[in-house]
Amino acid sequence: MAAAFITFEGIDGSGKSTQLRMLASELTARGLEVVTTREPGGTPLGASLRHALLDAEAEVDPLAELLLYAADRAQHVRTLIRPQLAAGRIVISDRYSDATVAYQGAGRGFPVNLINEVVQLATEGLKPDLTLVFDLDVEEGRLRQTRRTTNGANKSDRLDMETDAFHTRVREAYQEIARREPERVRVIDASGSIAETHLRAVQVVELFLAQRGTQHS
Repeated sequence: MAAAFITFEGIDGSGKSTQLRMLASELTARGLEVVTTREPGGTPLGASLRHALLDAEAEVDPLAELLLYAADRAQHVRTLIRPQLAAGRIVISDRYSDATVAYQGAGRGFPVNLINEVVQLATEGLKPDLTLVFDLDVEEGRLRQTRRTTNGANKSDRLDMETDAFHTRVREAYQEIARREPERVRVIDASGSIAETHLRAVQVVELFLAQRGTQHS
């Protein structure tokens, strides 16, 4: 089986985490070896950093935030992603380097050249083979987040508390990444039901895996 590195991106509330779990289950049922992970938090060190970065009551300086995400990613790449890819598995990550471009670059306003340098350092040049951007209106994303928090399914984190203007910049950055790298990035309309979004994602991934020659058992 051919290894593959797939990442899921999108604004908060876009449903990407749910879609990741559903896709992983689908591929596993087809006999493929799938490893799921996330950023931040895909490693023991990352789990500690995730708590510090997303704590709603924490005050994190923007530069410290950028560098902590980079530290998480460096650990993630070296100790989990590369070894799993080397073993021939499909690695699906809930966020990766595009999140830094969108959140710390467009969202926080750090210069593009600085963002690129930090991403290159942390990833050692490792790019996803396929990225799915789950696109959703910011207002709808906010409503979904509110519903989940009210139902106890989610707990608000520090990024959830950012303004709509911040999340709009993030969404627009993801759209720009997709325009710039159409061979790698696919935009998935996430405005419909969970089932509809899942079908769209499966269709994209099936085509991608077929083109890579990955065989289903």
